[in-house]
Amino acid sequence: MTPLEVRASASLAGIFALRMLGLFLIMPVFSVFAQTIPGGNDTFLVGLAIGIYGLTQSLLYIPYGWASDRLGRKPVIVFGLIVFAIGSLVAAMAHDLTWIIVGRAIQGAGAISSAVMACVADLTSDANRTKAMAMIGGSIGVSFAVAIVCAPFLYHWLGMSGLFSAIGILAVLAIFVVLWVVPTPPVHAKAGPAPFSEVLHNPELLRLNFGVFVLHATQTALFVAMPRMLVAAGLPVAQHWEIYLPVMGLSFVAMVPAIIAAEKRGKMKAVLLSAIALVAIAQVALGGLPPTVGVIAVVLFVYFLGFNVLEASQPSLVSKLAPGQRKGAAVGVYNTTQALGLFCGGALGGFLMTHYGQNAIFLTCAAGAFVWLIIAAPMRTPAPRQS
Repeated sequence: MTPLEVRASASLAGIFALRMLGLFLIMPVFSVFAQTIPGGNDTFLVGLAIGIYGLTQSLLYIPYGWASDRLGRKPVIVFGLIVFAIGSLVAAMAHDLTWIIVGRAIQGAGAISSAVMACVADLTSDANRTKAMAMIGGSIGVSFAVAIVCAPFLYHWLGMSGLFSAIGILAVLAIFVVLWVVPTPPVHAKAGPAPFSEVLHNPELLRLNFGVFVLHATQTALFVAMPRMLVAAGLPVAQHWEIYLPVMGLSFVAMVPAIIAAEKRGKMKAVLLSAIALVAIAQVALGGLPPTVGVIAVVLFVYFLGFNVLEASQPSLVSKLAPGQRKGAAVGVYNTTQALGLFCGGALGGFLMTHYGQNAIFLTCAAGAFVWLIIAAPMRTPAPRQS
């Protein structure tokens, strides 16, 4: 990667990580905090406060991506960060659950992910784009790891209001990063020659959209059951990071050869199908193997290896397959299905856990992954283009 590509990818990955921190950081502690404020005994509202962030994002990813195609990437990203900071302030000042829900909804309305990914695509060559997307995917895992490890300590020191305030301050700092650190993307021709309908009707993009929906539905459904599994296996909640952190760290290292094979050796299709198979196999194993701490750790490594490869590779393919100059719109649709997967996976996981038990979650997720494998099998990856 060139120095400009490294600077662009690293700075945009940091901004993306901030967005995911807004989702992940409250999850380990919010249900405990909610019991101390008016309305916190209503578990539906507690779940709504967590999930509405992803829901409002899913509604606005496409408009943000569309706007970034016409108004430019940086102005849209800055606007989204301002909205995100306002939502953090509202949540930090809230004294009851209703206003926290409002603040979380406003946070989600700063749905800059599609514009950020389109900006990465603008600033990197085809040959290096998957590496850049791998940095974005890695930032998600790092955000999750930081949230799991640090949230209880930050909550103890700062309280929930302090957590929201800190996230808002980071959003303001990110605005300066966008303005002064992120390179300015090149100006493209107007997107008129490629109608927006092409983004919705492109069969290869539809495969990727279905895939990211299944991928993130399995992720949230998995974590409906996983904390309880680890507790039942003898590992207290305070020590769960001892499993998550090394598993994700090792999976990041192990995915590097797969990314190199996909990009340098033209094995993108084989790598993607193998990663989907890993996701499916991991779900089957969780439903069938003895749920000991060691078994869970190994299976989670298999799952996150497949997850991280897909998280890095699929956005790169979306940007390459987008018709005309519709990168922002294509990534917006992709991120919309991603957010809907997060929302639906949590809802479905909770329903299955309540009525049928945790094995039903894993078998349902495995079935979805196998369907995805069948749909992805005929995929065609884009031919290499000159950098």
